[in-house]
Amino acid sequence: QVQLVETGGGSVQAGGSLNISCSASGIKSRRYCMAWFRQYSSKKREGLAAVHSAGGLINYADSVKDRFTISQDSTKGTLSLQMDRLKPEDTATYYCAFEARPGTLCATDASQYYYWGQGTQVTVSS
Repeated sequence: QVQLVETGGGSVQAGGSLNISCSASGIKSRRYCMAWFRQYSSKKREGLAAVHSAGGLINYADSVKDRFTISQDSTKGTLSLQMDRLKPEDTATYYCAFEARPGTLCATDASQYYYWGQGTQVTVSS
């Protein structure tokens, strides 16, 4: 049973930065995908970026490209999201997700992830 815990959310003014982290425990697979998603108050969910434990190409959602950076420490099972030049429309609850995956292609399709964290709130004020 994989457990994910997100930390580091909070409130920031537009143009500021935040770094959120996800700590995973109970990982038994050496090859897996971890991803960041966010859910707005409207309940709409958006996939932001995903990374494979073996590394490889990372695709970002257009809405966060060049502002957000996903990184991982696969030796520790941690995932981070550095968020720069934040905008009020980035306000959401941010979730990390995990799925064992032999291949190195990781998607930001929520239906492909079984394990989820509890989420951390990020609020950006104008």
